[in-house]
Formats: sequence, structure tokens, C-alpha cells
Amino acid sequence: MLNMTWEFKLEPTAEQVSEIECMLDVCRNVWNFALRERKDWLDSRKSPVNACSIRQEFILPADAPFPSYARQCKSLTAAKADFPRLKTVNAQVLQQVIRKLEAAWESWRLKRSGIPRFKKPNRMRSFVFPQMLKNCITDEGVRLPQLGLVRVRWSREIPDLFEVKQSRIVRKASGYFVMLSLQADVDIPVVAPHGHPVGIDVGLEYFLSTSDGEQVKRPRFFNNLHRKLKLLQRRLKTKQKGSANWLKLHKKIARVHQRIADARKDWHFKLAHHLCDDAGIVFVEALDFRIMAKGMLGKHTLDAGLGQFVNQILPWVCWKRDVYYGKVDARGTSQECPDCGVEVRKDLSTRIHHCDNCGSIKPRDVASGQVISSRGQRVIETACEGAAAGAEVTQSSWHLLKQEIFGVTQGISLHTR
Repeated sequence: MLNMTWEFKLEPTAEQVSEIECMLDVCRNVWNFALRERKDWLDSRKSPVNACSIRQEFILPADAPFPSYARQCKSLTAAKADFPRLKTVNAQVLQQVIRKLEAAWESWRLKRSGIPRFKKPNRMRSFVFPQMLKNCITDEGVRLPQLGLVRVRWSREIPDLFEVKQSRIVRKASGYFVMLSLQADVDIPVVAPHGHPVGIDVGLEYFLSTSDGEQVKRPRFFNNLHRKLKLLQRRLKTKQKGSANWLKLHKKIARVHQRIADARKDWHFKLAHHLCDDAGIVFVEALDFRIMAKGMLGKHTLDAGLGQFVNQILPWVCWKRDVYYGKVDARGTSQECPDCGVEVRKDLSTRIHHCDNCGSIKPRDVASGQVISSRGQRVIETACEGAAAGAEVTQSSWHLLKQEIFGVTQGISLHTR
């Protein structure tokens, strides 16, 4: 089963924009009420037996059950009699809001993220239609359950073998977008290791250095628009909060941030396709970029978008281009000689690798990329070789299917997403 999500720009009418904004506001109210209900239940179980809160005290029956997803969905149906505004939004859309809150609450309970927060106006930016109408895709646009026919900029054609399962309406600084979840009943084989191996070492002096000796400078996306962003934020400081001019400046600042993010993402895609042009196997380090983002170079790490490139964009492009993608252990990759394997200790300020044992001299990042490539090849060599013959048939059939889905061949353009 193949599942993908494609994003398209919407061109809604004024009435449809008003309807979308109304639905977002109702979804925000449902989120805040459901979150308040859960927090009240939690606070009623946290008060010590010998003290009371100075501000307020939550008194709930001892046998009151926890407001879970099923109970809150049931109470949501009963609340429509007292709050007629809930009837203006599709019931499944509101249920998806509570489902999203349930996932965020469980993530906090398992200590994977922070506790969910209340959403201020304009903070609820998307909602989901979990079920789509039949034959919802037309040349003019997409038919949505409550909005009707909405015009869409079809930047690419959806293949006939895909079925639209659900859609998400997203509000961004540049307009409204629809994210269509597509599903095809096909079997996708795992990409087998083949071709030329390339090891990639990422960093801040050079965005990446490959085992073939190629080094790519780190572009500074934020610095290019930093002066404009600083000017807008200075002007925002003088405006009255909540006024019309304050809202206009907020939209301008959001557009600048989206422009920075779009430029970064476009550059990442082009670089990923460039790496896949001459490689059959790509190896990267298994790094936790969240730790790097908390250090003194956190601003530059976030500006480079290392985590987005290594963990999201590069694996997707490798899968689409029939390139094997793998991760290796990152410990000691910069302290090992790629030619003789001897440990060569060096601190972060040493940018040239010099091995006294074999006399190898090369840039530190290139040497690290070669070590990553060698480690990845050793892992592949230990794998079972029995499935290599059968992989050829599945890979060739997937190559034909890929041409039908994406409309590309091996000579893919760097602009193709």
C-alpha cells in the first residue's frame, strides 16, 4: 500500500474564505474546551490532602472518569443542543480536533513533548476532512464536504491509480492550501543497495561534504532577509496590540518567515536530487540535531535546517530516485583515518586531517565522509546476499511504476519535488 500527501494552493472565493475562518474558530473553541476539561480533571487529583490552592480549588466527584476521546466526542454531540454554532461545522471535523488533542495529550503523558497549550485567535491553522466525496477531483478544483467546489492550482497531475482518502485545509501566510492524502493499492519493494556509495558529513562550515571530495557551502537563508525582518519587528513594537495596523504587520512578518522557509526547502530538494544523480547508495550519520540546536550555534543550526534535510527530504528523494539510504554510527567518524583506520585525535578547530601513520592529508569533513561510507559498506556486506537476485525484478517493476506516478526518469530535474 502506497500512501502519499501532496500539497496544492487553493483559490477560494470570499464566501469560502469566510466559511474556512468560521470553521477554524469553532475548531479552536472545541480544542480549548476539551483541553480545559482535561486539565480540570487533572488538577482535581493533584491537590494535597492538607492544603488548598490560594486561587481556586477544583472539586470533582471522586468517581468522575477521565474525559477521554470517546467521552468527549459523545459530549460534543450532546453540546450541540446548547451551542448551535457547533452545528455549523462538519461533525467529523470536530472529532478530528479532539483526536489531535488526544495524540498531543498522550505524547505529553509519555514525556515525549510538552503539555498541550490553549490556542489564541489565529493559532488554529488547519482542520481535516477525514472522508471525501466521490469523484471529488475535477479540472477546476476539488469538491469538499462543506465548502463545495474550491478552485485549485494543479501544479501536477494526480495519477489515476491513486484514490483521495482525506484532505487537510491549511492556512498559511501566503494563502490557503489543501493537503490531499493519496492511497494506491500497490506493493512497494525496499530499495536494494546498488551503484556507487557516497558518504555524507554535515556541518556548519560546509553544509555537507561527500566522500567524493565535494563540499557545499552553507547558505544563510535567515541572514539574507534579516534586515527586512528586523525593520518590520521594530515597526510592530510601536503599534497598538490588536489594532488593524498591528495585524497587517503581523501578516507581513509571517510572509517573510514563510519566504525564508520556502527558500530553504527548495534549496534542500535541489541539493538532494543533485546528490542522487551520481550515487546509488547514500550514507549519513545518525545524529540528534535537537541537541545541536540547543548549543551556542543553535541559531545557525536551525537556519541551515540540517534535521529537515537529513531526516525528511533526503530519504524521500532517495526513495523516489531508487537510491539506497542508510544511517551509520556517528561516534568517532572525525577521529578515524579513512585510509588506514588509525585513530587520529583532533579538536574542532583542526580542519585538516593529517595521519602520521599513512601520510594522508585531506579536509577533515571529506575524511569523515569517507569513514561514513566505509562503515555503511561494511554493514551492507554483513547483510544476507540471498535476496539480491530477486531484488532485480522488484526494482525494475518499481522503476516503471515510479515513471507512472511521478512522471520522471533517472535524468530527473533538480526542480522536481
